[in-house]
Amino acid sequence: MHFEHVTDGCFSDAIGPGGLTRAEFAPLLTETIPALDRLRRAHKDGSLPLLGLPSRRDDLPAIERVARSYGQGIDDVVLLGTGGSSLGGQTLYALADRSRRPRIHFHDNVDPHTFDTLIATLDPKRTGVIAISKSGTTAETLAQLVVLLKWVGEGRRFTAVTEPKDSVLTRLARAHGMALLDHDPGIGGRYSVLSVTGVLPAMIAGLDAVSLREGAASVLDAALDARDPGRVPAAMGAALAVALLRYKGAAQTVLMPYCDRLATFALWFRQLWAESLGKNGTGTTPIRAVGTVDQHSQLQLYLAGPRDKLYSLMLLDCAKEGPVIDKTLAYDPSLGYLAGRSMGALMDAEGRATAETLMRNGRPTRLFRLARLDERAMGALLMHFMLETIIAAHLLGVDPFDQPAVEEGKVLTREYLSRAPERVQ
Repeated sequence: MHFEHVTDGCFSDAIGPGGLTRAEFAPLLTETIPALDRLRRAHKDGSLPLLGLPSRRDDLPAIERVARSYGQGIDDVVLLGTGGSSLGGQTLYALADRSRRPRIHFHDNVDPHTFDTLIATLDPKRTGVIAISKSGTTAETLAQLVVLLKWVGEGRRFTAVTEPKDSVLTRLARAHGMALLDHDPGIGGRYSVLSVTGVLPAMIAGLDAVSLREGAASVLDAALDARDPGRVPAAMGAALAVALLRYKGAAQTVLMPYCDRLATFALWFRQLWAESLGKNGTGTTPIRAVGTVDQHSQLQLYLAGPRDKLYSLMLLDCAKEGPVIDKTLAYDPSLGYLAGRSMGALMDAEGRATAETLMRNGRPTRLFRLARLDERAMGALLMHFMLETIIAAHLLGVDPFDQPAVEEGKVLTREYLSRAPERVQ
């Protein structure tokens, strides 16, 4: 495994009454068995395409050809998409060498100031564009795309990723000579990170898509092969979240990576968990925190505020990494604990200290320990949380793949725009 999942800090025998008793937890873990059986059947019969992605290789050559087209002559790529069409790519891009060209700019909002500022920094003759919309009708993405078409002047350096059907995005792509890549209709945006939506920007950034999927396969295969749900970290995590909600009122779940390269991962998780589980009056609210930064903004609340949260800390083995704090400059006696240590040692110590402090204060805390963070480890983490979410949905009795509540806002947005005055440029 590419990470260690440590759950002892969620139980009362380790943290006191704030944790679950083993008797409370056991029935929930047993309830994950039907969910695991369902995943095995879906994997075998192909009815859940996202489970087939880790072993797929046939789709990669076409994606790689498009990725190579963004090589020579292009300094910047603007990726248009929102939600799952963007967050997966951003999560993977966090692993990339940022000095590498082309740089990728993920533009997932329609704030006009931000958009104007971005365009002002780019050369239209050396800029490529990727527009991702599963439905082909996402208003924000289409608005951005039309603006950039006019700015660039032609669609030769554009790629559209959408379902293989007639849609606004498909028609625009064909009319302007854009490259077209298919978005699998059976994979929802928030579950699409291992597909073209994440793999295309990853390949442009020089990341290894095969290793990414191999990491995901290691988690999926272990989960499907296990006969004891206690040996499936995703089943353990789902059962913990639901048991803590049921017995301890833990209606919020905090994901706190001690690693900047996992900061966007936590945003990806936030959408995945919220949009998949927040239905029929149930679910838990995901919160993104980042160590060490949020020790100075949220930790006071976590330690002394309401006892309504599950904490998941992600700790990377970085104690020997980073610059060393020079003893000749850190000569003040009050800096003795820092002198001669690396910056990574400080990060490592703070992460471990936060975890221990949370548990000493009776706050349910689990750990994800990583020896390294690369494509395989990232793929493993992504698959873990997708499986954990799907299993948690089973325990809560909701469909993890729909999002009916968001449609009302889309309808109202179109109504408001239809009544707004036009601006001709």
